[in-house]
Amino acid sequence: MTDAMIFAPHPDDAELGMGATIALLIEQGMHVMVVDMSNGEPTPYGAPEIRAKETAAATQALGLKPDQRLQLDFPNRTFVHNIEGRYKIAGLIRTHKPRWIFAPYIPDAHPDHVAATRMIEDARFDSKLTRIDLPGQPHYPERVIYYFATHLRVHTAVTFCLDVSSVYHRKVKSLEAYQSQFYLNRGEQAGAVVEMLKIRDSYFGTRIGRPYAEPFFLHEIPGLGSLRDLV
Repeated sequence: MTDAMIFAPHPDDAELGMGATIALLIEQGMHVMVVDMSNGEPTPYGAPEIRAKETAAATQALGLKPDQRLQLDFPNRTFVHNIEGRYKIAGLIRTHKPRWIFAPYIPDAHPDHVAATRMIEDARFDSKLTRIDLPGQPHYPERVIYYFATHLRVHTAVTFCLDVSSVYHRKVKSLEAYQSQFYLNRGEQAGAVVEMLKIRDSYFGTRIGRPYAEPFFLHEIPGLGSLRDLV
């Protein structure tokens, strides 16, 4: 059984939104899976083989094993919210039985992110159904947790922030692996996205009195077993 299954429309979305959280969960002994829904190509300076090498390096930087990261075959730039996509995701949920699933926060300016999250939300429901042509047994993840890898410059709906200070360097290293996306042929803007995320995560760290934190959103009310869990 998987503790956390992170769905990323493109390789690098999981790292952008919650790379440090992935590293922290692994360090805490949880079983984590990342599902890249597409290969992320075409992009201006990438290619499928380049992205594959970059993703492998980022995977290692986060502490994930190769078999803890999967890639589906959704087409970059043309994701469509449909029943075929829902069932593809639901089959993974039933096979790996995650306790929590993570999806990109919407609204978002990127249509792939919007379609992906809609499919993930519906697949959570589909995965619990009986008498349906899907692999595995019915399973219903406890939570859908939304991470911020949005193309809109807003973070207005944060439900909680996770202290990731101890592993933040792993997030940075994982993002630096994506040279074709954030560094190559960008002149003075090389690495600007990574620096922006450092500022963002530093800001959310200040909101909880820590050096770095990653923000998350839930539609459903989260519960605490003890107030000792607050920082």
